[in-house]
Amino acid sequence: MSRNVLLALFALLFVGLSGLYYLHFSEQKIVYVDSARLINGYQGMLDARNAYQKKAQIWQGNVDTLAKEVQKAITDYEKESPALTKKEKELSQELIRTKQKRLADYQKAIGEKAAQEDGQMTSAVLEEINAYLKSYGESRNYRIIIAATEYGNVAYAADGLDITDAVLDGLNNEYAGQ
Repeated sequence: MSRNVLLALFALLFVGLSGLYYLHFSEQKIVYVDSARLINGYQGMLDARNAYQKKAQIWQGNVDTLAKEVQKAITDYEKESPALTKKEKELSQELIRTKQKRLADYQKAIGEKAAQEDGQMTSAVLEEINAYLKSYGESRNYRIIIAATEYGNVAYAADGLDITDAVLDGLNNEYAGQ
């Protein structure tokens, strides 16, 4: 082999070993968070869910009120129908149909609104979490923060690579300070 080939191989070997050394001994690590624990333990998510539940209770109360109105109209009609004229029966039946339609329309609208508000709430909280994770990772010089899910995206991780508790503490402290 010529001297130039040996020098080139030596240089390539040196660069490769240097890269491996850097990756192995550098402070930049790949870590992960348990996304379910992070989301379910984040006070911002808990507060958002509570606010959503309060709205859902109000919506359900309105649905219950409308349903009672429909049921009362039906009960009243059944009691009074023997004494009603044909025209009065038709008007009562039309009133019942109108109330039933109003109830169905309201239930549909509330279902759509609930889904929309739940999506917006979840998106807003996930944006907060992602922004915090980015800041957290940059401040600690992490190369990657992986989100582990219940479906097992992280098959194995050495002890010390799960930073969920530390992230959750910082995230909740930041939220409490707002």
